[in-house]
Amino acid sequence: MIKNKISIEIENEISDIQSFPDNRFIEIIREVGFECDCCGRCCTSEFNDHVFLLDGDAERIIEKCGRSVLRPAPYYDFCDNLGRFYVMGYALRIKPGGNCIFYTGGKCEHYAIRPSVCKIYPYMLHREADEEGSIEWRQIAGLNQHGLYYSDIDERTCEEIVKEVKEYESCFLRQKLRFMHAIEEYFKKHGLRHSQQMYDKRMREFGKGEEIEVYVFFRGKFEKEIISKQIINQ
Repeated sequence: MIKNKISIEIENEISDIQSFPDNRFIEIIREVGFECDCCGRCCTSEFNDHVFLLDGDAERIIEKCGRSVLRPAPYYDFCDNLGRFYVMGYALRIKPGGNCIFYTGGKCEHYAIRPSVCKIYPYMLHREADEEGSIEWRQIAGLNQHGLYYSDIDERTCEEIVKEVKEYESCFLRQKLRFMHAIEEYFKKHGLRHSQQMYDKRMREFGKGEEIEVYVFFRGKFEKEIISKQIINQ
């Protein structure tokens, strides 16, 4: 059961993030010494294929820009036996060529309301094995590919980064946890089940230009979206 297994795993992951020592994370931040130089490369398809939105991000962006700048996050989590997809949130739309819809003239045209993941990039935490094979939370994301490195990051800035990253990662997992609970209840209520065979079949049809139904989990409910390759690439 999702509730008995996956939920516990996610809850444990949230706990692990919160308990990850701040001083260890600060060491990582200082070692990397990343500073944004506004090169914009992280906004391009060369480095990122989508920008996932927490519910709070999506609400803020809808208020400022409307829904036209949103799309279902592109990697669907489930497909029911009727061929309908389900995903845990929205992402920003992309321009033809794959760059972020907000990336214009070499910069973000909505920097003040940029999504949470953009604010913390590249200081995200992921489970990784170290050189000795021990699993712990480690820093990732595009090192030596853009931005400035080995800068002197002061203590206060490090502390702010730690706080923001832990908050983002925890919010992401809580949104995932709510989504998993909602899927379990929705499938049970409507007599549905996940079908990998149907998932693969509908994705092949999608690749050939057919429309698909995607139910996006947003504000605790599923919102129906009809999408096609043509719509995504407009």
